[in-house]
Amino acid sequence: MAQQERAIRTRQAILEAAGKVFDESGYEAATIAHILACAKVTRGALYFHFSSKEDLARGVLDEAVTTEGVSPQPFKLQELVDTSLLLAYRVQREPLLRASIRLSVDQRARAMFGTRWPDWITVTAALVQDAKDQGETLPHVVPEEVARLMVGAWTGVQLISEAMPEPPELADEISLLYQLMMPNIAVPGVLARLDMAPDRPLRLMSSAEDADVANGDAAT
Repeated sequence: MAQQERAIRTRQAILEAAGKVFDESGYEAATIAHILACAKVTRGALYFHFSSKEDLARGVLDEAVTTEGVSPQPFKLQELVDTSLLLAYRVQREPLLRASIRLSVDQRARAMFGTRWPDWITVTAALVQDAKDQGETLPHVVPEEVARLMVGAWTGVQLISEAMPEPPELADEISLLYQLMMPNIAVPGVLARLDMAPDRPLRLMSSAEDADVANGDAAT
């Protein structure tokens, strides 16, 4: 069991190092030597988990679609907002997530591996469909169309923010994006109760940490 846990930790360390290098250098310029130096592992350990730089890029992309930290909410539209805001907060702080976006827009990498945008569109469309089924959306809402536009808008905001001389807090920008979009999606009664504040991710993470502590205390 201890050996398995070490293997899992080693694999994650390699992925995070690859994410850092891909994010800083891009796919083409990234080298296995640089990734090894960042991961502080042997070449044999890396090749035990990943057969090539291409395999590493696929591993990084596989980390792209995540709803970590999102808990069930009375409104499915709130879960959608939470997913987007948490991702915005984490992307600026986690090179692995940031690298998955860079690989998705990198022309060479995209041609080789595709992107994870279709997966994000599927996740978003499912949440919007659930919201529509619960009567949270306006009648004209088509989940697949909304999902495509939301994912495209989120990506555009992230790329433009990153390119600015002094990048703003992405969660602030995504909060504003949703404040502009949601009046055309949510029925008034739901819209009034959605929490789209920029500090929403911090409060969600704090609640999750408190729950973890409580669960740990209960276990002991």
